[in-house]
Amino acid sequence: MDSTALRELQAPLKAKYREDAGAALVTLRAEGDLDFRGTLGVERSAPVGFRAIRLGFALDTDEPQDRIDSLLKLTERYCVVLQTLRNPPEIMASVSRRPG
Repeated sequence: MDSTALRELQAPLKAKYREDAGAALVTLRAEGDLDFRGTLGVERSAPVGFRAIRLGFALDTDEPQDRIDSLLKLTERYCVVLQTLRNPPEIMASVSRRPG
């Protein structure tokens, strides 16, 4: 997809989000089962969490360096995960009982 086609595809969404920023909010949910015999319960002294997170590109391209630099700049600006990690949202944990 070329940049013109991408801009045309994005235009209605951008207009909608300009009019109503709340329309861009998305709630993500995940479900899973917990097995305490796994990594979280094996060694109490083991650190929990990531020590480093890296985003890298291996490009097979003849594009000039300024375009490659622009790709990285735009990625840093618009990557949802990167921006979330750099500007953490409010984080809460809760527990509730399942009915039945």
